[in-house]
Amino acid sequence: QVQLVESGGGLVQAGGSLRLSCAFSGGSFALYYMGWFRQAPGKEREFVAAVSRFGENTFYADSVKCRFTISRDNAKNTVYLQMNSLKPDDTAVYYCAARRSSWNPPHPTPNDYDYWGQGTQVTVSS
Repeated sequence: QVQLVESGGGLVQAGGSLRLSCAFSGGSFALYYMGWFRQAPGKEREFVAAVSRFGENTFYADSVKCRFTISRDNAKNTVYLQMNSLKPDDTAVYYCAARRSSWNPPHPTPNDYDYWGQGTQVTVSS
């Protein structure tokens, strides 16, 4: 059974940076597209970023493009989300997700992903 464990969340001032990590276990990491989603209070869970199975392709929501970078290390079974120039609107619980597929939908939704972590809180103060 695939398990995902996020870490790296916390409280940061606007303009600051955080790096989230997600450790994958229970399967063959390289068979999975990996993504990050987030959910703010009272809002639906939304797509943030995704990376292809070997890291050659990345995808971003318009709201985080040029500020966030997703990457993966298949030797460590870990996916990362580097978040720079953080804004208060980035405050949310961030979830790591895995999709067993060789392709990623152009506009991913939570239903497109098969496994989820428990989430890590990111709070950006103004």
